[in-house]
Order: sequence, then C-alpha cells, then structure tokens
Amino acid sequence: MEKVTKQYDAVALLSGGLDSLLAVKVIQDQGLRVKGLHFVTPFFGKPHLVRRWEKLYGMEIDAVDVSEEYVRMMVERPVHGFGKTLNPCVDCKILMLRKAHELMGKYGAKFIISGEVIGQRPMSQRRDTLNVIKRDADVQSVLLRPLCALCLDPTPMEESGLVQRDKLLGLFGRGRKEQLRLAEDYGFTEIPSPGGGCKLTERENGRRYWPVLKYSPKPSVADFKLANVGRQYWSGKHWMAVGRNQMDNESLLKIKLDTDLVFKVVDFPGPISIGRQFEGAPWSDEVIADAAAWAASYSPKAKKAGVPVQVSVVTKGKENEEERILTVTPLRETPMGWAEWLWPDAKEEIRAEARARAK
Repeated sequence: MEKVTKQYDAVALLSGGLDSLLAVKVIQDQGLRVKGLHFVTPFFGKPHLVRRWEKLYGMEIDAVDVSEEYVRMMVERPVHGFGKTLNPCVDCKILMLRKAHELMGKYGAKFIISGEVIGQRPMSQRRDTLNVIKRDADVQSVLLRPLCALCLDPTPMEESGLVQRDKLLGLFGRGRKEQLRLAEDYGFTEIPSPGGGCKLTERENGRRYWPVLKYSPKPSVADFKLANVGRQYWSGKHWMAVGRNQMDNESLLKIKLDTDLVFKVVDFPGPISIGRQFEGAPWSDEVIADAAAWAASYSPKAKKAGVPVQVSVVTKGKENEEERILTVTPLRETPMGWAEWLWPDAKEEIRAEARARAK
C-alpha cells in the first residue's frame, strides 16, 4: 500500500454532488481533517475535475479507480438488484464503503463519511436500506452520515467525543432547500447537481450496456468504455460502435483493443467504426464485408456517390497492424441486420432475468 505522510481523521465518499460536498464541510467545521475519495468507473466519475473541486470547495481529494471491482459486480449481478434501469445503487454504495474501509489505514483515518439523507432516494436512502448498506459493507463502527446523523442513533465517533453530535445535521426527505442554504453559507460559487451523474440510471445507457452483459463472454472495463462512445449496433453477438463526430472518432481510436477491427472509408470523409471481436469468436470474412458496407453508409458523401467504395479494415497482427481494403456498396440495410438495442427490449430482458434469479 502506498505510504501517505499526511494523516487524516476521516475519509469521505465524494461523488462531486452537493450532498457529499456538504457532508465533508460539516466535518471540517469541527476542525477535523478529511480526505475525499472520488470513485471512478466506466459508469461514473469525473477525475479531470478533482483538482478544480479542491480549489472551489477547499478540500483534499484523491481519485480512486474501482472499475474492475465494479464491472465484476455487474457481471455477477448485484445482490440487491437493479433499480429502474441498470443501476445497482445499494450494491454500489456497499462496494464504495468497503473500498473506503480498506483505504482508511493508508490515510490514518478513524472513520468514513457518506452524504446520504434519509428518504431522499427511493432505492438506496430509505432508513432500512441505509442499515443494510452499513451492515453488508461491515462499516457499522466507522460510518458517519453527517447530514442526517441526528435522525440516526449516535455512532462510536460521536460517543467517544471525536465528533460533536450537536454540530451534525438532521436532514430528512427529498427537499433541497436546506442543502442550498448550506451551500450559500459555505460560499459555494458553483452549486453542483444533487447526484454524481451515474450513467447506469439513464435508459439511453441501459440499452447500451445490457447487450454487453448479455453477449460478451467476459464483460470487461474495456467493453463498457466502448459502449459509452458513438452509436452502438448489434447483430446477434456481433458488435459495432460508429463514431458520430471527430471527438467520437478520436475516442474510439484511443480505447480500441488489439483484437478490434477498425473500419474507415478510404476516399471519403466519414466516421471511424470499431468492430469488437470477442475472445474465441473472430469475425468471418462475410461478416467483415457486411460490417464494412454498413460502416460506409455513415459517410454521406460515400453513400451519395452511388457506386462501390473502398473501406480500410485494420486490426493488430502478431507484429504489426494488418490492413485490408474491401470494395463495398454503402448499405444501411444489410444481411446482418445491424440495429440498436431499444430500452423497452433491454428492460424486458433485465426484468425477466431478475424474476428468474428470484425463484
């Protein structure tokens, strides 16, 4: 474990949302030293903003990548299930608290801070669920929730006098008025959104992620990073991501794997397209040609030309990149039938699986 010379009284789960920031300030007001832990996965996290938050809010923050652990939890399925989309909110908080507990020693911390408010979120912030989270994360003796502490039993930190209970808060319910007043009192020049911006709570992303869980033999962090970029198309177990703009094109080239197929129309402007070949399931020549025709259809000028065009298909060989040039007719309707997953279809399968697991 990396040695840290500066010691802290507490570590805090810091999503970047308003509640987690306020929870830290409440404890800092008592003269206690807090290290914020900003967890990062393919589904949430803004590590590029950490230094800015430190200056804006007067905090010390480390970004902590828990992508591998999080994807493993998604693949094995969350013990406490998904929410309305593909969000494992209860298991998510358990995972982060366990990780924070593990990191306490690194920072010399005596307790953990979390920014929940009882009754604010229907899945993960009910009183009974907060107790389950605390129990399953095994943090009963070290977890403090400063924003709703007066609605809960005193913690060992309060009973020992390390934290003064009368300076904690008793917030309850979905209202935001008190949090906004506190933000003003603390002089926040920027008021962040209530939550940390988790992609798993959004239907658009749920439909992107579900086929990865369904079809990838070993869903990985790299798979979910690819699912975040561009247009997402599937034909059975075959998967393509097509860039929508130059930013997408650059991102796709950065995150591609050596085993991926990279499609690009040769003589016309157009998107980068990535074909992900799963381990043990390389694409046949027929599938590659079909995908090339599909990818070429997203080049308006190539399609308008009305003639067959050349498409470069690149993959990583044993020593160097290997390129082949295919001549194809740009087609939006091909034998492979590439299509986006729709949320209603993904939702139906997610719910059906949950029912089957519950039996």
